[in-house]
Amino acid sequence: MSPPRNSVRFAIPASIGAGVQDRVQQLQAYLTKALNKPVEVTAPPTYELLAKELLSGRSDAAWVPPFVCARIEAMGVRVMVRGLRNGASTYRAALVCKREAPLQVDALQGSAAVWSDRDSVAGYLLPQAFLRERGVDPVRVLAKQDFAGSYRACLEAVASGAAQVTSVFAPSAKAAQGERTGVAEVWPENEAAFRVLAYTDESPNDGVAGAMNASAPVLAEIEKVLLGLHQDQGGVGVLKDCFHLERFEVAPRMGYRALYRVALASL
Repeated sequence: MSPPRNSVRFAIPASIGAGVQDRVQQLQAYLTKALNKPVEVTAPPTYELLAKELLSGRSDAAWVPPFVCARIEAMGVRVMVRGLRNGASTYRAALVCKREAPLQVDALQGSAAVWSDRDSVAGYLLPQAFLRERGVDPVRVLAKQDFAGSYRACLEAVASGAAQVTSVFAPSAKAAQGERTGVAEVWPENEAAFRVLAYTDESPNDGVAGAMNASAPVLAEIEKVLLGLHQDQGGVGVLKDCFHLERFEVAPRMGYRALYRVALASL
């Protein structure tokens, strides 16, 4: 067993794109003050490495995307809290292209797609499942599929013409936000340059999981701080800037199990 340490390690995904180091520093400063102990926040470059941070115990807790939540839950890791956006605990993906592009979901033959990460639910898994369920086999129909590492990089590839289609996260249909998508968050100045081809089915929101070998009292403190962010002025800023959330809620046990259907559909 590893010797106890006074510091806390927390990981977030680098896929949030531009400004990730600013968010790392903001979250690190807030958690250090709230937990009254040194906190180190890291941003692994891929979801696979993010999961390894938890499974190896290098990080005590991590904010992870839904499919990673599903995977690590099956290994016995507990997802402590999950996010709420627009009053909903679910979200969906939006397939997008350049506004002037003459594309349709059933007319993607020969197009190039760019996705954020193989383990990204909105950035890969949901759109893959959506297309297959509609008889569009991405492997056969698309000329190529690349991975850019972040939503912003994907949008930039489409804007430059390097790819014709990508996907971003979007509010739940229950939120009644019309055609609002994550473009408004990750590249707001260019929101009007893209249009939505289609919306996918919904998925549970991202969650914060605790490592199995982490100190139970430390995880309890982290959970308490996260659940109280929306009640603190500085915490509200952290929710908005670092997590793009309104607040956290306690995550139901095995609440991500349904995502295995999405994973299988993407194979």
